Amino acid sequence: MTRHPKKNDPVALLRQLKDLLSNFERELQSEDLRKKVLALVPANTALRSLGSSLIDRQFALSARDRILFYLQKYPRTIIRGNELMVIAAIGEWARRVRELRVQFGWAIVSGVTAKEIIREEELPFSDVDLSAMTPSEYILLDDQQDRDAAFRWNTANEIRRRKSSVRDKILEYLIKNVGKKITGEELRYVANNRTEWARRVRELRTELGWQVLTKMTGMPELPIGAYFLATKRQAPEHDRVIPDQVRRQVLQRDAHKCLRCGWSHERWNPSDPRHLEAHHVDPHGRGGENTPENLITLCNICHDAVHRK
Repeated sequence: MTRHPKKNDPVALLRQLKDLLSNFERELQSEDLRKKVLALVPANTALRSLGSSLIDRQFALSARDRILFYLQKYPRTIIRGNELMVIAAIGEWARRVRELRVQFGWAIVSGVTAKEIIREEELPFSDVDLSAMTPSEYILLDDQQDRDAAFRWNTANEIRRRKSSVRDKILEYLIKNVGKKITGEELRYVANNRTEWARRVRELRTELGWQVLTKMTGMPELPIGAYFLATKRQAPEHDRVIPDQVRRQVLQRDAHKCLRCGWSHERWNPSDPRHLEAHHVDPHGRGGENTPENLITLCNICHDAVHRK
């Protein structure tokens, strides 16, 4: 009677796989296709068991746990989907990755999402070339779990099923989560995986004046790939015409602080939901240009006070 190795014994599993493949070599001589396929099934099962055995069961019992363990072991490293498939040892490994990032709040970005964010100049990295990622590759950007993600997931599901535009869905989701860190993967999910989602976020900020902040556009302490709606208030129309690139230059030059009162996002709290805006020294309505030389950083409170004068 053949003794089956334990699922967490990689050495014994490898021995079993070698025996199965050796037997399969004889089956290759057969002209019966189904006979060959059936002979290969046990080898495929053994190979999956071998993959799952590479991570000790005391660290990870389920396929989802194994995927997370593997990504945490190599943070900010581009991981191929085939690697996760081996570790997960199940056919639905991609769904488990989606659950980890959408339902459980892990900052896992796929190659598809990374390219869409890069296109909007929101995801710069000096040590990792995310532009080279393929659609079937993944990267864990942050090893800190967002524990509120599970509560937001139900809201995301409700909004994504509505018959409204991608931009409207994203705006509704951001407003329902004002003052909270939201990942790009969440916004992509809300947008029903439409590739235009990142462009719509930029439009909300630059054309409609919603203060959707990122690490590069107003809130440097945010993790890369995260979005933050600071307030439900839209910026005045004359300040919605400033290109993101110019806005970034002004914020960086002014050290992300209000030049009038010194406020910065390090002091942000729900009871005082301020945000930083770019103010035209020479008013835009009188021909003032959207250039760094004609713009300064003010918080919205000081900005309003200046305009009242």
